[in-house]
Amino acid sequence: MPRSNRPRRRTGTASRKWVQGAELDLDRARAGIPERQSAPDGEWNVRRITPGSAAKDYTCPGCGQMIRPGVEHLVAWRQDSLFGAETALAERRHWHPHCWKTRSFRYR
Repeated sequence: MPRSNRPRRRTGTASRKWVQGAELDLDRARAGIPERQSAPDGEWNVRRITPGSAAKDYTCPGCGQMIRPGVEHLVAWRQDSLFGAETALAERRHWHPHCWKTRSFRYR
């Protein structure tokens, strides 16, 4: 009978990633979940992007500067888009957290 070249599976509690009684990092757990925010310019979905998940260059619409890979930032898109959820998601923008908090609500 031929031997398998695949490594054997670990068994027991040592191979589990979740350990009973370990603290849950709520900020890390909520990082991928969009948060709904109301503002004078409409309803927004805002999702935090962790430094480990930030892999590309983006231009912040608030300040016009680049958001480099590895920099924590936010992704925002309209909840109440006139053209539907797919269009709103396609028009999402990446913001610095400070730029998002201090943005002006000018109507264009």
